[in-house]
Amino acid sequence: MDIDWAALGQVFGVSLVVTVAIVGVFTLGIVGTSRKPAPDGADGGTAVAAGGHSALVRAGAYLCYAVCAAGVGYGIHLIVSG
Repeated sequence: MDIDWAALGQVFGVSLVVTVAIVGVFTLGIVGTSRKPAPDGADGGTAVAAGGHSALVRAGAYLCYAVCAAGVGYGIHLIVSG
């Protein structure tokens, strides 16, 4: 029984990078959905009209969640089809 150490190292490296990336993107999603809009006038008058910035951040957070779901789905696909 021989172990292909190079292949094992590649699998470990790719797994580590993908895991850190998915956790990072998920964290960005959490940060984006946990922010509360500032009260009127609390930001020194630099707010985007009608909460546009808040909606943009929330949309970005949902996009982060979608990227995470796609990554997990692709991983499950690789496991099932392999």
